[in-house]
Amino acid sequence: MTTDSPESAALSRAPLAARIGRIAFLVVAGILVIAVALAFFVTWTIQRSFPQTEGTLPLDGLQSEVTVQRDDRGIPTITADFTHDLFYAEGFVHAQDRFFEMDFRRHVTAGRVAEMFGESQAGTDAFLRTLGWRTVAEAEVEAMDDVTRGYYEAYADGVNAYLSSRSGSELSLEYAVLGIQNPEYAPEPWEPADSVAWLKAMAWDLRGNIEDEAERALLASDLAAEADAAETPGLLDKLYPAYPFDEHPVIVPKISTVPDLGTDAEPAAFTADAHDGEMQQAATTIEWQEATDVIEAASLLVGDVGEGIGSNSWVVSGDLTETGMPLLANDPHLGASLPSVWYQVQLKCSEVTDDCPFDVGGFSFSGLPGVVIGHNQNIAWGFTNLTTDVTDLYIERIEGDQYWRDGALVPLEESTETIEVAGGDDIELTIRSTVHGPIISGLTDDFTAIADDPLPGLVADGAPTSAATDDGTEYAVSLRWTALDPGTASTAIFALSTARDFDEFRHAASLFDVPAQNLIYADVDGNIGYQTPGRLPIRGEGDGWMPQPGWDSSYDWTGFIPFDDLPVSYNPASGYIVTANNAIVTDDYPYFLSRDWDYGYRAARITQLIEAKAAVAPLTAHDMRAIQMDSEMWIGKRLATALADIDVEGADAAEAVDLLQTWDAQNEASSAAAAYANVLWSNLVQNLFAEREQPLPSDGQGRLFTVVADLLDDPTDPLWTNEAIDVDGQDEMLALSADEAYDELSALQGEDVTGWSWGDLHAITLTSDTLGSSGIAPIEALFNRGPYAVGGGASVVNATGWELGTSYATTTVPSMRMVVDLSDFDASTWIHLTGASGHAFDEHYVDQTADWAAGTQKPWAFSEDAVDKATRHTLVLTPAG
Repeated sequence: MTTDSPESAALSRAPLAARIGRIAFLVVAGILVIAVALAFFVTWTIQRSFPQTEGTLPLDGLQSEVTVQRDDRGIPTITADFTHDLFYAEGFVHAQDRFFEMDFRRHVTAGRVAEMFGESQAGTDAFLRTLGWRTVAEAEVEAMDDVTRGYYEAYADGVNAYLSSRSGSELSLEYAVLGIQNPEYAPEPWEPADSVAWLKAMAWDLRGNIEDEAERALLASDLAAEADAAETPGLLDKLYPAYPFDEHPVIVPKISTVPDLGTDAEPAAFTADAHDGEMQQAATTIEWQEATDVIEAASLLVGDVGEGIGSNSWVVSGDLTETGMPLLANDPHLGASLPSVWYQVQLKCSEVTDDCPFDVGGFSFSGLPGVVIGHNQNIAWGFTNLTTDVTDLYIERIEGDQYWRDGALVPLEESTETIEVAGGDDIELTIRSTVHGPIISGLTDDFTAIADDPLPGLVADGAPTSAATDDGTEYAVSLRWTALDPGTASTAIFALSTARDFDEFRHAASLFDVPAQNLIYADVDGNIGYQTPGRLPIRGEGDGWMPQPGWDSSYDWTGFIPFDDLPVSYNPASGYIVTANNAIVTDDYPYFLSRDWDYGYRAARITQLIEAKAAVAPLTAHDMRAIQMDSEMWIGKRLATALADIDVEGADAAEAVDLLQTWDAQNEASSAAAAYANVLWSNLVQNLFAEREQPLPSDGQGRLFTVVADLLDDPTDPLWTNEAIDVDGQDEMLALSADEAYDELSALQGEDVTGWSWGDLHAITLTSDTLGSSGIAPIEALFNRGPYAVGGGASVVNATGWELGTSYATTTVPSMRMVVDLSDFDASTWIHLTGASGHAFDEHYVDQTADWAAGTQKPWAFSEDAVDKATRHTLVLTPAG
C-alpha cells in the first residue's frame, strides 16, 4: 500500500474549483512564458533588420569617407567627395531601408515573381516576359556612356555591400515570412539593369490610353452585332467626347521662341506662317490662343484622375509671389502602395566641381540611383504624365508561324523563355512578335477577347471573321509601345540633377524619352518654363484611337516628332504654367498627340485658384499647399442643381438631398454632404451605364463628368431611359439614384444624415504590395496599416481616387506633395504617403501618413547649416582597411 503525503492529502481534500484554478494558473503561466519568449523572438526578428544609423561603418569599395545624416523622419542627406562614393552610398542606404521592396520590384520587371511566390504568379511573369522589360533595360545599360554606367555600377556595388553583410530576416522581416513558404530563396547580387528596368515599370503605369483603346474595341464589337449598329460611332463619340478646348485650358497656349538644341532628332516637317507681325521660323514659335474666360469656366470645373493615374504640377513666376521669386508645386498621382513608391534623399558632393557636380535633393525610387524630382542649387523641376498616345494595338493576321504584311506572308519572330516556379515545375514560354511588337493576346482577357472577335472594319477583304478558321488563319493582337525600344531616360535623371539653366534643363528633357512627362521648371534667376519631352510617334494612317490593321503598313509609325518641334514655354506673360494631364496644345498643332487627354478639370480649377488668389495678394508657399488640398467636386454642384426640383421617396432621403443645397462642394473628410454626393454620383453612373442589358463603360470619372454633364443639359437623351432598371427619363433616373444613395449610405453609416463622414467612407488602408494581400490575417496585420480617413476624391485637385461601382476606399493618391521656394530652398516643404523605411514596425514605416492625409507638409532642409540643424543621426561610411 502507499501512504499519501500531507500535501497530496490536502490537495485531495481541496474543493474541485480550487484544484481546477491551480491547474489553470499553471497553464496560463506556461502560456505567458511561451508568449513572452515568442514576443522577444518576434521583436528580435523584426528589429534585427533595422538599419544602422549611428557610428562608423567600414565598407569595401569606398574611396573616401561618406557622411549619411538623417533627420527626425529618417530622411538621409548623403555627402561624399567622389561621385562613385555618392552613388555607392545611395545604393547602400536604399538597401538599408527598402531592400525587400527593391528585390520584389526587380523580380516584377524581369518577369520572375513566380521564383519568389510560386505558381500563382506565373501568368504575371508570362505577360512581363513577353513585354521584355528586362531585355530592353540590359540594352540601355550597354548603350550608356561610361560616366553614366559608372553611376549605376557604383550604386549596384553599394547595394551589394549591404547584401554581403546580411541575409534572410536580417535584410527584412518579409524574408522571414517568405522563408516559411520558400526556404530556398536567397537574393541575388544587384545589377545596373535591375535599376533601369524599374523605369519600364513606371512607364507601364503611365502608359496612356491602351485600356481605353481596348475598351472601345470591345464595346464597338458588341454594339456592331445589334440592330442599331449604325449608331455605334455616334455612341462612342458621346461616351468618349473630345477635349473641351472652349472651356478648359491647354498647358501651352503660346509656344515660346527658344534656341534649337541641335539634337540628332529628325528635322521639322513643316514651317509656320507669319503671325502677329512676326515671321515664324519653326514650330517652337507658333502662337496659340489662350482659352477665354478661364476663371469663369474653372468656377464650375475641377480635376480628374478618375480611378487611374494622373498628376498636378504648376509653377508661378516672381511677378505673382510675395518673395519676388518663383514657387514650384508638384504632386504625382499614383497607385497607393506600402512602402510609398518614393524615397526622399539628398545627394551632395562635398565640393561641387565638374568631376563631382551633384548638390541635389528630392524624390528618388529605391533601386534607382539619383534624384527623379526635386531641385539642385540652381533649378527646380517637377513631372506630370504627358498623356500623349505612345501605345497602339494592332490586329495581326496569323497563319502558322507567319503573318500577313502588305499582301505577303512574313515570318513571326519567336523566342523561348523558361519561367522558374518556386515549389513547382518550370514553365516554357514561347514569345511571338511582329514588326509592331510582341503578341499579347492569349495573355490577358481583354486583348484575347479582341483577337477572338476583331472589329469587322479591321478584317481584310475576303478574310475570315472568326479568330481561327479551317484554313489556319487566326487573329492576334500585338503592341507597339515606345518603351519597348531602348532609350535614354536612365541618363536623363543625372542631366536633370546637374542642369544649371533652361538650356541644360531642355537638354535633359531631350533625353527623357520614356515615360513621357510634362516637365516644369524654375530657377534661382527668376525664370520659369515648361518642356514637352518624350519619344512621341508620328503615325501614318489612323490615330491609334482604336486597334489598327497590322497587315497594312500604311498604319505603321513613320518616325518620332523632332524634339525641337515639341511644345515649350519660357517665362509666359501669364506668369504661371499649369499641367494636370490636360491637353498640351490645341488641335492646330501640326502633329497628332492624343485624343485621350484628361478632360482638364484639375487644370481649370488650379488655374482659377492661382488667378483668384493672385488677384487678392501676392502668392505664398502656403497658397501653393492650400491649392494642392483643394477638394471641390464639380459634378456634385451639378447634381445638387439637378436634384433641386426632383421628388424623392421619404423625408429621410429628402433630408439627404437637402444637404447638397448648402454644401460648398468640398470633399472634406468630415463632410456629410460630400459622403452623400459621392454615393449619389456612384449610383447615378451605375444606373446610367453599368446596369444595362448592354453595359457601357463606367470608369474614368473625369470622362464621365463630361458625359453626364452633357446628359444633364439634354433631358431628352435616350440614355436617361434604362429598361433594365425600369427607368424612363431624366427625372426618374435622378430620383431613383438619390433614393438608392440614401439607402446605401444609411446602411453603411446610419440613418442620421448629419453623422455621415466622407473621410471614413473614403478611408485608405495602406496595403503591402506583397504579403499585405496574402489572405492570412496575422501576416497581413504585420505589414498593413490603417485605415486613415482622407478627404479629396476622384476628379478633384486633391486627387484621392476610388473605383466606381466597387468601393469608395482610396486607391490612387497624390503619392507625394512638394512646394519648392526658389527664394530660399530651406523654406521648401515636402511629404509623401508613408515614410522612409520599408521595415514594418520601424518608426519611419508610416510616420508621414497622418500628415499626408491632413495636407501637412514638413520643412525641407537643404543648405549645409539647415541640414546640420535638422540632423538626428549620423553614420560615417569609411573605406575598409
